[in-house]
Amino acid sequence: MAKLIVEVKDAADLMPKDGQGSANPYVEVEFDGQRQRTQTKARDLYPVWNETLVFNVENQSLHSSTIEVSVYNERKPQKNFLGRVRLSVAMVPSSEDEASVQRYPLDKRGLFSNVRGDIALRIYLVHGQFSSNQPQHQPQEQEQQQQHHQQHQHHEQSTKQVPVVEEFINNHFPFKNEYQEYDDINEKKKKKEKQKEVRTFFSVGTGGGARRGPSPGLAPQPAGPPPVSVETKANFMRAGPANMMHMQQFPGQKPPPNFGLVETRPPVAARMGYRGADKTATTYDLVERMHFLYVNVVKARDLPPMDVTGSVDPYVEVRLGNYKGITKHHEKNPNPVWNQVFAFSKERLQSTILELVVKDKDLITKDDFVGKIRFDVVDVPIRVPPDSPLAPQWYRLEDKNGMKVRGEIMLAVWMGTQADEAFPGAWHSDAHGISPHNLANTRSNVYFSPKLYYLRVHVIEAQDLIPLDRGRQPEFYVKINLRNQLRMTKISPPRGLNPMWQEELMFVASEPFDEFLVISVEDRLGPGKDVCVGRTSVPVRRIPHRIDATKLLEAMWLDLGRPSEWEEEGDKKKEMKFSSKIHVRLCLEAGYHVLDEATHFSSDLQAASKNLRKPSIGILELGILSAQNLLPMKTREGRLTDAYCVAKYGNKWVRTRTLLNTLTPRWNEQYTWEVYDPCTVVTVGVFDNCHINEKEESRDQRIGKVRIRLSTLETDRIYTHYYPLLVLTPSGLRKHGELHLAVRFTCLAWVNMVAQYGRPLLPKMHYVQPISVKHIDWLRHQATQIVAARLSRAEPPLKRENVEYMLDVDYHLWSLRRSKANFSRIMSLLSGITAVFRWLDGICMWRNPLTTILVHVLFLILVSYPELILPTIFLYLFVIGLWNYRFRPRYPSHMDARMSMAEMASPDELDEEFDGFPTQRPPDIVRIRYDRMRSVAGRVQTVVGDLATQGERAMALLSWRDSRATSIFIIIALVWAVFLYVTPFQVVAVLFGLYWLRHPRFRNKMPSVPINFFKRLPSKSDMLL
Repeated sequence: MAKLIVEVKDAADLMPKDGQGSANPYVEVEFDGQRQRTQTKARDLYPVWNETLVFNVENQSLHSSTIEVSVYNERKPQKNFLGRVRLSVAMVPSSEDEASVQRYPLDKRGLFSNVRGDIALRIYLVHGQFSSNQPQHQPQEQEQQQQHHQQHQHHEQSTKQVPVVEEFINNHFPFKNEYQEYDDINEKKKKKEKQKEVRTFFSVGTGGGARRGPSPGLAPQPAGPPPVSVETKANFMRAGPANMMHMQQFPGQKPPPNFGLVETRPPVAARMGYRGADKTATTYDLVERMHFLYVNVVKARDLPPMDVTGSVDPYVEVRLGNYKGITKHHEKNPNPVWNQVFAFSKERLQSTILELVVKDKDLITKDDFVGKIRFDVVDVPIRVPPDSPLAPQWYRLEDKNGMKVRGEIMLAVWMGTQADEAFPGAWHSDAHGISPHNLANTRSNVYFSPKLYYLRVHVIEAQDLIPLDRGRQPEFYVKINLRNQLRMTKISPPRGLNPMWQEELMFVASEPFDEFLVISVEDRLGPGKDVCVGRTSVPVRRIPHRIDATKLLEAMWLDLGRPSEWEEEGDKKKEMKFSSKIHVRLCLEAGYHVLDEATHFSSDLQAASKNLRKPSIGILELGILSAQNLLPMKTREGRLTDAYCVAKYGNKWVRTRTLLNTLTPRWNEQYTWEVYDPCTVVTVGVFDNCHINEKEESRDQRIGKVRIRLSTLETDRIYTHYYPLLVLTPSGLRKHGELHLAVRFTCLAWVNMVAQYGRPLLPKMHYVQPISVKHIDWLRHQATQIVAARLSRAEPPLKRENVEYMLDVDYHLWSLRRSKANFSRIMSLLSGITAVFRWLDGICMWRNPLTTILVHVLFLILVSYPELILPTIFLYLFVIGLWNYRFRPRYPSHMDARMSMAEMASPDELDEEFDGFPTQRPPDIVRIRYDRMRSVAGRVQTVVGDLATQGERAMALLSWRDSRATSIFIIIALVWAVFLYVTPFQVVAVLFGLYWLRHPRFRNKMPSVPINFFKRLPSKSDMLL
């Protein structure tokens, strides 16, 4: 007798069912009337069983039986369904050597099931006696259960002695769900009815656990739970190794749980309800308050001369312990003006005395002492916004002995927070080792993208062109250049010296419109040899704007000057009485939104014109709290990481200050945006600052990025989570740490927000006069380049690498990994449709007689009262929505490594994804990738051909390609027409429904007559070469 071996390895990403974001899963396998189950894994959405189940296989059931693997959540007094997999025995390998671990996506049991995740199984057949040391008799199995129960009780007593550390208020342990209380996983087996054979239960241990020596006849005991490890705050904040995911990993290995979100409860004012905090902190209530000692050095007057020439080159040193900040020095100026602010973190104050020393700058000798002034930090006043800024005062300088000397200095000293308006531009004590030239690259700032417009150029015709060679037929085309954007028309049809094109070209222009649109007419003499026959330029600021698509602007005739005339002086150009002309229509399209992001995760959908913009519906508040477990990015330089964040929403960009040489930066900066559309995305990126040294050619390194869709956020709710910073590199998926964010979306106009869901996503012009997808991609690239060039000119600059990473400039490029992810998304969508058909098939096959009878009753009611069909459908949709409310997402959406296929991507796929365009790889590698793409395209070609075949067969019903088939069809159609005219519709519907829901005894396993007739219809596949 053969044996069916089912090895249950693990499952991943199961649906939480216990109401606390977790589940207690176990697997139940049913085959040929035999049913066995695994142990229960307590509170684990990524359980690992590694258990083997053995079933007896009759010879007649080798090819007709089905293996049903179901995953349930154990919940007394009933169980919850988590998903199932159905496999045919005919597809099972016949030996253990041919079997391998396969991952199967969990399917729904019915239309209303909530299922997700997959399960890893290894299934094979064994012919003959299956040798094992597992129990073969029931008394031994019961004795084993008693011994294991005693062992488990002993383990529970020992585990209770392990102390458990309470979670921190500020910094929670990210993986607290991994160490839960060890529950009793031994369950009593259910008695089978009408079955007397003994069930054998095989358990394969994972290894690594100590076992109590079992007797030779007993199975090995399962390994106990891992001991609870107590980790201190200092250790868990330490950076860990990089998480690398490769294709070579074991297929059943569960992914690291730190790829998900971790909810936190930081002590911010918004969560604490302002307990213990004054209400003046409401504008900065999403971040922790950080106190700074601010020193505003304004100016000085009447400083004494220190040089031989009778002049002074003053500057000020601000000292607090080991921290020292220096102002700029002024040459030969006894009344200098600095207006510089210094900020010292209160947490790192090394002294209670603040000292300001005025010195004279000398190039050769030591700088001369002019005077100083001292403050006691305890006596410094406290200022909290919205209080007005502290007024600076004049202070008399003192010598080293404390005696008053000549000269005064104006300054202000106060204790404030990061909400102070002086915070962004201040010199910070943690950047004391940076030169003043590079200090600007560490400050926080707010940027705004330039306002972009589409520039439409309609090239109509030209007249009186003068070719270089009059003895040949000219080939004229128009070349238009707008800064670094170059577009060309096609070569005009032969029309002599008056060519006509009638083509439209699109460009991207930006305010303040200081560039020129250069239009030139070229004559192609041969391959790679073009001659300009005329040229003109138009200032972009003189081009009219257009908002309404129905308004067609007037075309204009422009004079074309010959290239030799462009080099002449302006007075000579005016003397020209005859010139060639070109007829064009120019307009700046203010009704479009210029896309600089992909539409799937765009943050701004407003039109360029102010008159077409929507009213604000709310406010988005983002608190960038901190980061933890960052990886050292500058190990070669002997440093850790100099991290800063960039956030982008709409046309507003923000950049936090750079915290130097730390793996646990704490920014605690809060920013606000106006929201005009809830279906938008805010993007936050983390970078390592590589511009704090003198290397200007270096590029900032990417640490990670987070996207949050506003439509997934509940209004007026504060979301505080650790987001994983995942970066896909050519060597694999890496986790660079976690970013701590606080997000709140406040709605100010509920009616406008609800109305937005019924309005178009983009402005009206995108639908009235759409732009092709090919042009949209090219224009998006140009818009990205304009934004990057404009922001890189700010101070501190937002580098091109920052803008390109935030805007995903390479999102449209080919990626086999992304293609697999999109295919998986399509299959997950189709799984719902297949679940409906499986449910209907189960109804028709009477697998559950009670459900089938209820469907019969419901069908007869709907046929008798057809006016109830639509109300019933909408009522079901309402009930399903209410039922699914319990399973709504509690966390904001984030980047999913599993759905992105980033965990299992092979090195070759990643190398292809990061390859440039055009490719830089050797010809052998390019040939292999081309062959692989051909195989993928061949499968797509086959699927498309099959779809075309089915459509052509449907068209062949009345096309008389097969005259006999068409004759049969039209005769049957006539008979059915007469029958339906005579018979009431309700009778026809009842007869059809009862026939369709007939019992399996009245069904034939062979295909039906309509299906056979349809498959015999001709298609055009035989006409292909």
